[in-house]
This record gives sequence, structure tokens and C-alpha cells, in this order.
Amino acid sequence: MNFELSEEHTSFADAVRRFARDRLADGALERAHSPHYPWETAQAIAEQGLLGITFPENEGGQGGTLMHAVLAIQEVALVCPKSADIVQAGNFGPIRTFAEYATPEQKDRFLPDLLSGRKLIALGMSEPDAGSAVTELKTSARIDGDEVVINGSKVFSTHSPEAELFLIYVRFGPGVGGIGSVLVERGAPGFQVGQPSAFMSGETWCQLYFENCRIPKRNILLGEGGFKKQIAGFNVERLGNSSRSLALGRHAFLVAREHAMTRKQFGRDLCEFQGIQWKFAEMKLKLEAAQLLLYKAALEGDHGLPSAQSTALAKLACNQAGWDVANEALQVMGGLGYSQESMIEYCVRRIRGWMIAGGSIEMLKNRIAEGVFDRTFSQRPTPAR
Repeated sequence: MNFELSEEHTSFADAVRRFARDRLADGALERAHSPHYPWETAQAIAEQGLLGITFPENEGGQGGTLMHAVLAIQEVALVCPKSADIVQAGNFGPIRTFAEYATPEQKDRFLPDLLSGRKLIALGMSEPDAGSAVTELKTSARIDGDEVVINGSKVFSTHSPEAELFLIYVRFGPGVGGIGSVLVERGAPGFQVGQPSAFMSGETWCQLYFENCRIPKRNILLGEGGFKKQIAGFNVERLGNSSRSLALGRHAFLVAREHAMTRKQFGRDLCEFQGIQWKFAEMKLKLEAAQLLLYKAALEGDHGLPSAQSTALAKLACNQAGWDVANEALQVMGGLGYSQESMIEYCVRRIRGWMIAGGSIEMLKNRIAEGVFDRTFSQRPTPAR
């Protein structure tokens, strides 16, 4: 079993690293603390071919693999953590589900702008009363001739303040089989984007309101019965979350390592204190172990969609490792790590959110346990007899 990257993967990672150092290093801290989406940076990343990495070349993509996309996120994040969000948005999440299931006509309409960094797609999944229990969503969709009429609301939609296209989970009928998805363009009649709210990370999101919102029937992505396909695509999204969590943890690790080698206290370098040495040994162990699970899931996806079990293991490991490492790195850095003069506190805040988004760590543990025991455990109460 070979645990080294292939020569081709290594060459790709080297090329991304050079691009990131040349084009993204300057202004990285300012970019991280800005609430605005960095459109110019997004277009530079698109020109480098880092959006749509896994999409077919005849659809404007690069024809690469999930491993290429994971490597791109990692290399960009080590130089500019905020820019890794752009690579994520152009390869995972709603754009990946869209590319997997959209019709040729839908792809012709939307992919060129999305893959050029000119426009963003946002996901509308969570609702005020349906978070982890996403199958309890209430946003309804009714076909009326050549149109679809939508009613309901969505919350916690990443990139919703800037997005021009929204992939919305809707209910066409009762039960899990009645769930599907539609594509709603900003400005559609009856669709309103609410006022921005802020996460702890500094990211902003807007509640989405649908009041007899009408869209053309051709904007149905997956109709009734499409939920399982959407969730299969969502498993891939977890690799983007995992990649960023781990990469920001590693970014924090490297900054703290440099600090420990140059900062003196009591007349000695910090790295000479055994307490500090043990922290770094534990951080290194967590990073390397999580990295292997992430690469395993990514390589599994090179031959189709990775399994829910592999992505759940990777996300849980990377979320936990990224958080533990970034938090310890902040402790090593002391006041400087806690200050916005350093990137460390930004990494801590961002990783903490990813432990909730894309499947909370508690839900991931439930999913992993189902794989362990080869059975499903319902979280709903047993109906009274």
C-alpha cells in the first residue's frame, strides 16, 4: 500500500502552491477579515483552472479528480485561508450537486458564469424547524402548468448575500420520496433575500423567503424522489468541508511552529520547553491521521461517489483535528494568537463553524455507528401504540 501522492498529484499540488504564493499571499490577512466576497480573487483562481476541477472538460471543467480538488483547497489554504473558500465553492457544495444532476440546458445557462468566478450558487437546505433533520423540511413546490410555485423559507445559506443562483431543497409531496430540488434565480417573482446576519466566523447569511414564488418548470433540478441522489452528492460536499478544516488547522500549526522557534521566554526558545514540544507532537499526530482518512475518501471518489461512511469518517476526523490543532496553536501563540493581527484566531473561528455545517459531528457519529452495526438507528421517537 502506497501512502505517497502520485507524481502527477505532486506536480499538480506544486503548481497550485506556486500560484497561491505568487497571487494570493499578499493581502491574505485583510481578505480573511473582510465581510465581502473577493470577486477579483475568484476570477484569478478561475483563470488558474481551480474551479470545476472535477467537471468534464466539455462542460467547462478540468476533467480532474476529487483528489485534485482536495489538493487545491489544501495548497491555497496554507497561503490564504479565505481563498480556499473560493476553491470550495467552485468544486463542492451546491455546484457539485448541480453539475452531477443538471440537464444540458441548465448547464449551458449557468455553468459558464459559475466556473469563471463571475457568479455564485448558494444552497437552501436548512429551515427554521429543519436542520439536522432535513427530511422534515416544509418548503413546498407545486407544479402549475409550465411553472413551479414555491412557498416557505430557508436559513443559514452560505454565500446567500452575493449569490445569483440558489439550489433549493423543496417538498413536492409527502414523505422522503416527495423531496426534490429546484433552481431559483435572484429576482424571481415572490423570492426575497432577507437582511444579512453574521456568524461567529464573520461570514454573513440571509434568510430566504418564498411567497408564491414562481419559476419556470425547466428549473427543476431533481423532482419527486430526488432526495437520495441529492444526499449522495452531499457526501462529496463533506470532502470540501474536511479539506478546509484540516488545511486551516495545518496553517495554524505552521504559524505556531515558526512562533515557537523564534519567540523567547525566560531566555529560551519556546520550542525548548517540553510542554510545548508535547503540544506539537500531539498536533502532528492528529493532522497526519486525519489526512489519511481524507485522502482515502477522495481516492475512493475517483471511481464514483465516495461512500457515506468514508466521508463521515473523514469529516469527523478533519473537523476534530483541525479544531484541536488550531485551538492549541492559538494557546501557543498567546495574546498574538488571540489577536486579529494573526491569522490563528480566524482559523479557530472558521473551523468551529464547519463542525456544525455539512453534517454536525454528532450526526456523523450516528452515521458511522450505523456502518459499524450495519443497521439504521432512527432518531425519531417510537410511535405510541
